[in-house]
Amino acid sequence: MTKAEIITEISTKTGIDKLQVQESVESFFKVVRNNMIEGKNVYFRGFGSFILKKRAKKIARNISKNTAMVIDEHYIPAFKPAKSFTEKIKKSDAVKANASKREREAKLALKED
Repeated sequence: MTKAEIITEISTKTGIDKLQVQESVESFFKVVRNNMIEGKNVYFRGFGSFILKKRAKKIARNISKNTAMVIDEHYIPAFKPAKSFTEKIKKSDAVKANASKREREAKLALKED
């Protein structure tokens, strides 16, 4: 589902103008993004958390130049779903049906190659 589809669905369900919904959605993302840039995690009870994960310093290889390079310790944004949200996904028949459908499509694509 894309951001445009989310905006359309919210607008349809609430009766609010699409432009106003778009501004609200954009503002939501801006608040989340700015707080994470400031080093803060963002929590939504029952949904999940946008958190900063620490990546340790490591040595990587540039295979095109055949050289080693150091990647310093850094943080990346990540999403951690709430336990209740995860349980609902695990129990969802729609998720299982879509997963089976994607697996069948992947197998067919492999056979065609």
